[in-house]
Parts: sequence; C-alpha cells; structure tokens
Amino acid sequence: MPFANGDRELLAFPQKRALIVMTPRPPQLETPFAVFDDGVLTPNDAFFVRWHLAGIPQSIDASTHRIVVNGAVQRELTLSLRDLAAMPAVEIVAVNECSGNSRAFFHPRVPGGQWGNGAMGNARWTGVRVRDILDRAGLLPNAKQVQFRGLDEPVEPPTPAFRKSLDVDVARGDDVIVAYLMNGQPMPLLNGFPVRLVVAGWYATYWVKMLSKITVLDHVDDNFWMKTAYRIPDTPNAGVAPGSTGFATVPINKLAVRSFVTSLTDGAAINAGPAVLRGIAFDGGSGIRSVEVSADGGASWRRATLEQDYGKYSFRRWTFQWNAAPGAYVLAVRATSNDGSTQNATPIWNAGGYMRNVIETYKVTVS
Repeated sequence: MPFANGDRELLAFPQKRALIVMTPRPPQLETPFAVFDDGVLTPNDAFFVRWHLAGIPQSIDASTHRIVVNGAVQRELTLSLRDLAAMPAVEIVAVNECSGNSRAFFHPRVPGGQWGNGAMGNARWTGVRVRDILDRAGLLPNAKQVQFRGLDEPVEPPTPAFRKSLDVDVARGDDVIVAYLMNGQPMPLLNGFPVRLVVAGWYATYWVKMLSKITVLDHVDDNFWMKTAYRIPDTPNAGVAPGSTGFATVPINKLAVRSFVTSLTDGAAINAGPAVLRGIAFDGGSGIRSVEVSADGGASWRRATLEQDYGKYSFRRWTFQWNAAPGAYVLAVRATSNDGSTQNATPIWNAGGYMRNVIETYKVTVS
C-alpha cells in the first residue's frame, strides 16, 4: 500500500520472514497481503505483530514461566506449562485481527498505527480453556470480570501497564483459551511465546501475549486499556460522523464480518478469458453463510463457491468463476454471516479507526 512518501519498508525480525514495518519499537509488523492467497492458515513466520509497550522480554525460558491466578478466587494458583499440558486440551482455528486493521484507509485520517489490510492472521490454536483454570481456582460469588496481563512492561513509569478484562461469562466460554501452540508449533516470541490468550471471535486487543497473570475482579475493570482505550461508539456499526462528540461508548468486542479478494490486487491487469478469483471471508463467530462477487462495482451480484469450513472463527476461502471480456471493471466482494450480518456499502468512521468492514473494491483491466 503506497503512501505519498513511498512504500513501507520490509524487514525480517527474529523468527519472522520479511514483513511490513510500521514501528520497530514496540514492534508493529504487518503481513504482506499476498500471503493470504497461499492458504487458509497464516504461517507463523508471516503472522502480523502488534505490541503496545516496548518493554518486551527478548528471551523466555518456557520451563520457568508461570501464570499466577489470583483475586476473587477460593485458592490462588501458580501454573507452569507442564501444568497446562496436563489439563484437557482444546484446538480452535480462529482469526486474530487487530482492532485497527485497515486504519490507513479511514477518511478523514485518524491517528494510530496506519495499517493496511494485513493486521490479521488465521491460525490453529491449541491450549487450555480459561474456564478449566478458573474452575481449578474456584470463583468467589462476587466475581465479576477476569483480567489478563502479560510480561510486556512500559518503558516510562507514567505509562499504564497493559491489562485487558472479560466478563466472567465471556471468559468462561468454550472458545476462550490459554494457547501454547500455534499451527502445531510453539508460537514465535513476537506472537506471545510461551502462552497467550485466545478470545476467538473478538478483536486482538484481548489476546494478551506472554500471559503471566489472571486476576479475578469483583468490579468492572477501570484501568486505562478498558475504560479509555479501545472503546467504540455505541451506535450501529460503531460509526459516527467525523467531529461528533457526546456519544456513549462501549469496549470493542466481536469482529465485524469482512471479505477480500486475495488472487489479485487493486489496479491489476489480466488476460481475457476464463479467470478464477479467490479470496477469504470471516466474521465474529457465527460463520460465513455466503460470499458474492460483483464485476460492475456492486450493481449486480453473483454467488461465489465456499471452500472447506475450518470452523466458525476461521477464514473461509471462496472461489468465483469469471469469464472476463476485454474492458475496465470494478470488482467487489461482500460476505454475509450466518447471523445475517453483512458488510457496509460505505465506510464507517470513528476516531479510533476501528472495525472497518466496507465492501472491498478492485479496479481491474482485462485485455
């Protein structure tokens, strides 16, 4: 995605292939979009990276790492990876998408990391349900939320530590896990080794990396990262008019439905004749019901073919057979989820640059 001042730099960090560098410290690395055409699962070395605080351990001894469980519990726990491995294991294929994915396309522009569309990835996560950990600790009757914290630390004392919280009923859901494997392998350090929280269907801000503490709260968490940051307008589609003030907000939560073409890029030139378009779609956990493709900028739509279903939280790949005659076209793709949600025909706007899910369009020349 070129900007007026040139293309963004590609650089390989430890355990990573060359990714798009947004900031080196704390590391924010975007997946080049072509990766998503290679398969449903995003390779570990190509998976995007987003840290909030720069005080990140550069090495971790997994054998000595511990997760402390405390707060409104009957008994405090200190869990090793060996302890987790002895508990019932679960596996989930789930999309991890940054809340600000595609922020660079907001207009008017908003502050924050100027991501293209590559601040997301899809992986097979293996771990232990948070519910099983909480049951081992035993919740007290006044338990209200569960707070999660990792090993990253602020560089300057005034910076608030990164902590995220879920209501107890959400944290106890089937698909909230402490993951120790990513695509069958220990996850890269930059993606949270040795363990990270996976909140399937929710934005990545809750997927705490290098998880080290689980604290059960008897109140609604009012730390900066819950009360002030990562909040969205309490409006349909989380959108407001630019410059609006005085509206209610809520913490960001479930992923919005999205779909993309992965087999070509905006501005592509292709040969006339039969062409197969490919792409991906996903949502916040109801699963993808249908994907439609338009070759006339959205004036008419035809159904694409959905490929193998890896689960309701996963990328769903699709294909579309297009008999491309010479000319200039505006291709568009839209997904509809099983709960009836679909993509916005026009972009939403909010000051955080969150939850963009507009129908994507691609100008294509056929000769």
